[in-house]
Amino acid sequence: MPELPEVETVKRGLEKKLKNFIIRDIEILRSSTIAFPKDNKEFIEGVTHSKIGKWQRRGKYLIANLEKYSKDAKKKNNPYYKDNGYLIIHLRMTGYFNWLKNKNTPCKHTRVRFFDENNRELRFVDVRSFGQIWWVKHGLNPKEIINGLGSLGPEPLEKDFNLKYLNKEISKRTKPIKSVLLDQRIIAGIGNIYADESLYEAGILPFREAKTINNDELIRLKESIIKVLEKSIGSGGTTFSDFRNIEGANGDYSMQANVYRRAGEKCKKCNNLILRMKLSGRSTHWCNFCQK
Repeated sequence: MPELPEVETVKRGLEKKLKNFIIRDIEILRSSTIAFPKDNKEFIEGVTHSKIGKWQRRGKYLIANLEKYSKDAKKKNNPYYKDNGYLIIHLRMTGYFNWLKNKNTPCKHTRVRFFDENNRELRFVDVRSFGQIWWVKHGLNPKEIINGLGSLGPEPLEKDFNLKYLNKEISKRTKPIKSVLLDQRIIAGIGNIYADESLYEAGILPFREAKTINNDELIRLKESIIKVLEKSIGSGGTTFSDFRNIEGANGDYSMQANVYRRAGEKCKKCNNLILRMKLSGRSTHWCNFCQK
């Protein structure tokens, strides 16, 4: 599943390509991809003629401000734009966007197509079809429409992700520290890859009880999370299977991973073998010598 660095990479690509992109036509090839409103016709009518404005990322959600094209009869039909709510996307496991300058035949995994007046296309592709798109119109609260959005913890790259917060959340928990890192209600955006990589960077075993992490280790963990995420964003995220950026390119961080999917290979620090086991149903990778 795309995690914070991959979603941030997509967000930056969308910001770059979709300046002044006005949606003139929408083609929905898989109706279940539209999570809200349930009526695809309502979605199309509501979003068509909208200009895509500022993009945001919250955890693993992409959020675009929409402005609806309209005319003011009092001003001799001069066009203007009014707030039209939000277009919100969760890529889930295999979702990604393609940007195409010319209209052409969609692949079999294309779910939704957005076109502008020049037939440039923003195409949402999703092999396993778990990705979702919401249109939350002006006046509605996205956090009330999308349960996961309203329960997210702080962003790891923002100031409220600090030692005081981590102490408060981690010191009382008996779950493995990796399970805590994966809990989106505690920290937004970290998934399996970056939990493993951050714990390796911090020298902490993934299955240690969270409350056993001392203050010095917690400082290291906070710094490691930020370092790993920033490094991956700089590499365009990670591709192990389906992730692509908006240009269709793979992320390069997988070439730099220290433990994730390297079971049986030598640790880059100590030359001992990287180990792998299931933890809470998730594949977990670590070095038994570098992590304590």
